[in-house]
Formats: sequence, C-alpha cells, structure tokens
Amino acid sequence: MAKILVTDDAAFMRMQLKDILGKLGHEVVGEAENGQDAIEKYAELQPDLVTMDITMPELDGVEALKAIKQKDAGATVIMCSAMGQQDRVVEAIQAGAKDFIVKPFTPDRIEEALNKVL
Repeated sequence: MAKILVTDDAAFMRMQLKDILGKLGHEVVGEAENGQDAIEKYAELQPDLVTMDITMPELDGVEALKAIKQKDAGATVIMCSAMGQQDRVVEAIQAGAKDFIVKPFTPDRIEEALNKVL
C-alpha cells in the first residue's frame, strides 16, 4: 500500500482519483489544488507517490515537479494530462516524472502506472 498525494485543481478529479486509488488499496494522505500547494504538502506529508496534474493555476505541474525533485531526487511523480499536452508530458518526463496518465482516467491505467513505478 502506497501513501499518495493527489494534485489537481479540479475537486472532482481529485475525488475520482481518491476513489480509484482507495479501491486499489492505497491511502491518499493529502490533496493539493495547485503546484505550490503540492510542494508544501510533499514536504509535510512525505508521500510515496504524487499524482500531478499538468495544467493548474499559480504553479503548473511541470514546475512543481521540478521543485519537488530538487528537494527530493527520489520522489516518485506520475503526471496526469488531458489529451493534446504531449509536449508538456515530454518536458515532465525529462524533468523526472516516472509515468503519465491521460485523462479521463481508467482504473486499469492507474493500476498499471502504479505497478510500474512502485
């Protein structure tokens, strides 16, 4: 079982992810609604894994990923993106993201990504 921080600016997306992750037997230890929030909660909660939306207000997911990786090179982050954000996904992978999931999420794809990175 992994401790997971869910980051997305849309509350319904966080709820959907929490629900899927819970059913897969993982514990969501926190939620963040933007990149700045994610950086602070990561430091506070020390989760095993972060799901990170790419497009968010204040600080986007790629910038937040870079900041988290600077503080903890071993951080495990899976990016979540809408279709058509391939260029940002490539940037995120180069910045150290372990995998990415395209919205809308399917439980199978989330499980596959978790199995790959954990």
